[in-house]
Amino acid sequence: MIRFSADSIEMPVLDERQTGRWIKAVAADYGFSVGNINYIFCSDERELEVNRQFLGHDYYTDIITFDYTAGLTLNGDIFISLDTVRSNAEQLGIGFEDELRRILIHGVLHLTGQGDKTPESKEQMTRKENLALEKLKKTP
Repeated sequence: MIRFSADSIEMPVLDERQTGRWIKAVAADYGFSVGNINYIFCSDERELEVNRQFLGHDYYTDIITFDYTAGLTLNGDIFISLDTVRSNAEQLGIGFEDELRRILIHGVLHLTGQGDKTPESKEQMTRKENLALEKLKKTP
């Protein structure tokens, strides 16, 4: 089950059914099924609090993924700062919705085991995000 909730912030406009079908299709592309994925949309301050409390990091970020995947079933909690998504979209000159979709699938790719800590893995992540975003265009 894929759940979307907001923590002290307005919920973004999102076609939850289509997004859920898309996430499941992308997971299947990597040989996974979806168990329980919880998206928690929050503010920069909440994201920073989670980053400090659970990861010991003292910086803002757009996404924090807690991976509880069991075997080939994706499970996790994915915190997304809508403030940072919005500012990233502005800096990149793209729409908020486009950047939000990229971040949504970024978390799923982390759950499938894709990292992004090295230049090579970041390049692979971007390529996989782009493939997934193309798939979204074909998802009813």
